Amino acid sequence: MTIDRRSFIATSLAGAFSLSWKLPASAAGPAEVGIWAVIYPDDTVVVRIARSEMGQGTFTGLAQLVADEMDADWSKVRAEYVAPEVNLANKRAWGDMSTGGSRGIRASVDYVRKGGAAAKAMLIQAAAAQWGVPADQCTASASVVTHAGSGKTLRYGEVAAAAAKLPVPSDVTVKKPAEWTIIGKGVKRLDTVEKLSGKQIFAIDVQLPDMLNATIAQCPVFGGKLVSFDAKAVQAMPGVRQVVAVGDNAVAVVADKFYQAKTALAKLPIVWDEAGNGKVSSETIAALLREGLEAKQAGVGLAQGDIDAAFTLAATKMEAVYGTPFLNHATLEPMNCTAKVVGNTVEIWVPSQNGEASMAAAAEAGGVKLSDVKVNKLHLGGGFGRRGQQDYVRQAVLVAKQTGGRPVKLIWTREEDMQHGFYRPIGQAKMSGAMDASGNVVGLRMRIAAPSIVANLIPSALVNGVDKIAFQGMNPDEFGYMAVPNILIDHAIRTTSVPVGFWRGVNVNQNTIFMECFVDEMAHAAKKDPLEFRRAMMGKNPKHLAILNAVAEKAGWGSKLPDGVYRGLAQNCGFGSYVAAVAEVSVSDKGALKILRIVAGTDPGYAVNPDQIDAQVDGSFAYGLSALLYSENTIKDGRVVESNFDTYQVARMADMPRVETILKPSGGFWGGVGEPTIAVAAPAVLNAIFAATGKRIRQLPLKDQDLRRA
Repeated sequence: MTIDRRSFIATSLAGAFSLSWKLPASAAGPAEVGIWAVIYPDDTVVVRIARSEMGQGTFTGLAQLVADEMDADWSKVRAEYVAPEVNLANKRAWGDMSTGGSRGIRASVDYVRKGGAAAKAMLIQAAAAQWGVPADQCTASASVVTHAGSGKTLRYGEVAAAAAKLPVPSDVTVKKPAEWTIIGKGVKRLDTVEKLSGKQIFAIDVQLPDMLNATIAQCPVFGGKLVSFDAKAVQAMPGVRQVVAVGDNAVAVVADKFYQAKTALAKLPIVWDEAGNGKVSSETIAALLREGLEAKQAGVGLAQGDIDAAFTLAATKMEAVYGTPFLNHATLEPMNCTAKVVGNTVEIWVPSQNGEASMAAAAEAGGVKLSDVKVNKLHLGGGFGRRGQQDYVRQAVLVAKQTGGRPVKLIWTREEDMQHGFYRPIGQAKMSGAMDASGNVVGLRMRIAAPSIVANLIPSALVNGVDKIAFQGMNPDEFGYMAVPNILIDHAIRTTSVPVGFWRGVNVNQNTIFMECFVDEMAHAAKKDPLEFRRAMMGKNPKHLAILNAVAEKAGWGSKLPDGVYRGLAQNCGFGSYVAAVAEVSVSDKGALKILRIVAGTDPGYAVNPDQIDAQVDGSFAYGLSALLYSENTIKDGRVVESNFDTYQVARMADMPRVETILKPSGGFWGGVGEPTIAVAAPAVLNAIFAATGKRIRQLPLKDQDLRRA
């Protein structure tokens, strides 16, 4: 059977399975021009994408960067994933494949754009050679090369085969912002049509010949182990093929259909060893964190001036303790992976935020070399940091090793997904402020007590016992209040049995709540306007101040509001971008909150696709408001209590306010978008709630709080 590249892409499961890039370049077929683009005779340009698409728009944004530098016709641009094994075989020519920390665009900009510029240079050189003219007499636009002197033109599809034979130039110049024609434009996403039409295949949809289905149960107590299970009790149930141990802490049922596996697993007798963690609870964890607030030792993130002297001489001293709970990622698509193990080869179909890490996990679990693993990356049905972990990949391969070469799709139930995550760390913060007689802040202290994501996942990344990620938004290059002469921000790491991991926005979420709400408290104590109070502390941070002023102006800060409507604001910097928000809320006499409007501002330096940024801001606010209003994971008997969306609530449509976005790119840098904007959602609303009720809410979520007027 012969099949050309386009037909393969069009008919394969995800439209994104990757072939080896060693395709022949000919007049009748596609041609590789550099490593980032494949060009067809009809001028279709397929841009290769190394990062993962999970709804954030990276698939389109990266294609824009390449296409603009190529001067390609955007209407004919498509995209497909680079396979991790191909990246490995080519000495990681496509760079880092990890997609997290709002790095999809900002960490790729330089080499991706240069790849597009190199491809254009090759196309121009090929056209110039065909005409017998110098290349510097030719220009390119909309996938057409033009010779200035004669007016002759050649389409990219006509010269691609010749261009593919040329050496890739190493020294190219990328465009200046004023020259951009696709970057900075709100072009339509490349994945919208397939998603709207239902053609988009996610990993959970994968169907393969002779495929089995499996689901898994892990020890419900974190750190516990599998002791035994009675396979005979379910072996005769409909569709059941096998019951297998998965590592030392889990058991899976393999069946013809997922529902058959799920039904049998529910009836399977299992004995667990709780490993001494069965007495861990939310109460014991809270006590551990409170101890951390008073501990003498802590890792320092930011120290400036003499904090002790500032408090000794202060006219006014303030103190408050804030707290946030564990949070699950709650992705719409639960963890899943399809694996096939045949001899010394492993193939997986996976929704991963890091294709290379998935390849490594599959190789380890399969006991094979990296070069013997094939990874089929598919779009993710939500990631938020959870799919950077590879536990579900390892499990799928371990199960597949026991199925005699048949592929098996492992799907976690929603309950398993909720109760075995890598949660956003629970945390408490003791905030202390010192002001002089005029109400100016002269000292600011923040003590964080929380588990460390780095200590949990990458212990080697701790620097002298300090988790730098714990200070996101509070680092010297991010902190907005550097005009305060005396500052101390530190972190007392308190490890629990509950696994923690990267969660959309990571630590900048909690840190911004702690800081921005306490700054509001100080402004109120000083009897000053919250906006003016912040402005006075931002003398050394003009970008912070500019975006704060922008949202205040658009929201009409200081103007009269309708009766019963109140405002609050917050600002921050994280993941390289400056953000701020003003929220408008009402609170009824019975304590019913209504978030009416949020004005959200973002300065990401440069904006690849303004429409996508607007959508990202809306989405991040929905996620952030879920955490504010409802979401929390509590611990009882060493287990997560919340097991599905009936107990782990998220924001509904009725909860969402009108979101008005301000995109204010100041230029000169590339910041993230997906994660920084989430940080200001909760504190802006909390500060508005205080304005409405006179109550300071210092512990989330709001569903546990009484919002009736003080």
